[in-house]
Amino acid sequence: MSQLENRIDQGTGRLPADIVLSGGRFFDLVTGELVASDIAICGDTIVGTCEAYEGAETIDITGMIVVPGFIDTHLHIESSLVTPHEFDRCVLPYGVTTAICDPHEIANVLGSEGIQFFLDSALETIMDIRVQLSSCVPATHLETSGADLPVEKLLPFRAHEKVIGLAEFMNFPGVIHKDPICMAKLEAFQGGHIDGHAPLLSGRDLNGYLSAGIRTEHECTTAEEALEKIRKGMHILVREGSVSKDLHALMPIITERLSPYLALCTDDRNPLDIAEEGHLDYMIRTAIAHGVAPIAIYRAASISAAKAFGLSDRGLVAPGWRADLVVIDSLENCKAEMVFSGGRRVTDALFATRKPVAPVGLDSVKARPVNAAHFGVPVAIGETPVIGVLPGKIITEHRRYRLPVSGNQSTVDLGRDIIKVAVIERHGKNGNHANGFVQGFGLKKGAIASTVGHDSHNICVVGVSEDDMALAANRLGEIKGGFVVVEDGKVTGEIALTVAGLMSLEPYETVRDTLHELRKAAYALGTTLQEPFLQVAFLPLPVIPHLKISDKGMVDVDKFALIG
Repeated sequence: MSQLENRIDQGTGRLPADIVLSGGRFFDLVTGELVASDIAICGDTIVGTCEAYEGAETIDITGMIVVPGFIDTHLHIESSLVTPHEFDRCVLPYGVTTAICDPHEIANVLGSEGIQFFLDSALETIMDIRVQLSSCVPATHLETSGADLPVEKLLPFRAHEKVIGLAEFMNFPGVIHKDPICMAKLEAFQGGHIDGHAPLLSGRDLNGYLSAGIRTEHECTTAEEALEKIRKGMHILVREGSVSKDLHALMPIITERLSPYLALCTDDRNPLDIAEEGHLDYMIRTAIAHGVAPIAIYRAASISAAKAFGLSDRGLVAPGWRADLVVIDSLENCKAEMVFSGGRRVTDALFATRKPVAPVGLDSVKARPVNAAHFGVPVAIGETPVIGVLPGKIITEHRRYRLPVSGNQSTVDLGRDIIKVAVIERHGKNGNHANGFVQGFGLKKGAIASTVGHDSHNICVVGVSEDDMALAANRLGEIKGGFVVVEDGKVTGEIALTVAGLMSLEPYETVRDTLHELRKAAYALGTTLQEPFLQVAFLPLPVIPHLKISDKGMVDVDKFALIG
């Protein structure tokens, strides 16, 4: 008997279902009702609801509610600081059964090899990991990345079963001004899914950007921005990550009327935040606690997300749909008591069936050693540009100050919370080193350094002491990438991210515990930021307004040009 015939027979009740969930209710995302019903599963497919069923295995879920598996519509698994296999094991138990990832970070370090690593991993994970092909490698001409991915290197991946389309098109000025490299990629993916990335873009420029066939967007930070983009046909991905926290600002648009045009995403979220708060489940219960209708947020977490990305087989608890299911205690608490991925109950034993995938990029940190003298900043004529950090945002302000002077050098100003920031090219290409100033970290001493530096992932270091900055940067080379905290000439915390300088080879529990100790070391320096490491990582991101720094210098993002 074929699998199709088997599904029909089990759905009609002629044969016992493989699995029956009995005694609970399911959340009908069409009507908004909680329906008391058995749920019959055959293989990876739901075959029966609203009826009573016999099953080869019957699981009592009395008092619980079944909802469709959650879909994270945009994330960089690398920002979880663990490999796809460990991300799978970490996040799937929270009910995230589908993750649509952009391996943009590893692609900017390793190119095609990084994308292939993710595709190979996606074939083994229990969670359904889908891949968007990284559209901007390098992200801009304003930085040095480790790789270059023209359209010719992307096309061989296009037919892969795990590939959806073209990932976030961050170079929105390149789209608007018809940059030839941008145009070649957009032309090649016309008719397929093209993901967007256009913070604060509006008016006619937004119209031109959308005319390129771009349909989704995760960079909205206000309800007004989101509404304009929805009116112009975009599907808005509401984001709540470890740094970029937009859920509260966008709650006014999370309504039953607009929910078909919304989805949820995390973008960048680390294991410590996942352990302390959760993942998409955290977004769901937070939204409901603040008055969002359950049907609106659960639709955004599943069926609306599936439709936005052409995943037509999932997102409802209904016959013929993929058996990605989360059994929760209540709609308000959204605590996953049981998770099914493609009809398989998620257990440690299920994770043990996966085949390992060999890690890549274990020797990717090739930065030249530095000393304190490398971090000098000559006195500027007039005011000095200073990156203004906004807690909970990756958008930064372009501030200007007259800074204290020592000899012929501008120095830090702790009274105004202004410290130094530097980016050091680490791919072994040119040895670039750029210095500047940043405000908003709260550091009173020491330094924090990282090889996670979006998007090109050069070394980024912030600090009060040039000696400590040099020690932190050099230590990153010794541990082959990661995060380092230095205080008074001593390394007080570190984590090795040896896979492309982005991901650990350790279990996610070890990474989580190490991050906890790292935070304590950073807090000891005086930082006032909840997530200082990812905040460091976003300082070199020259596609997010307004002022950033790359290995080539300070970047005025609004002008899309280097300063001076």
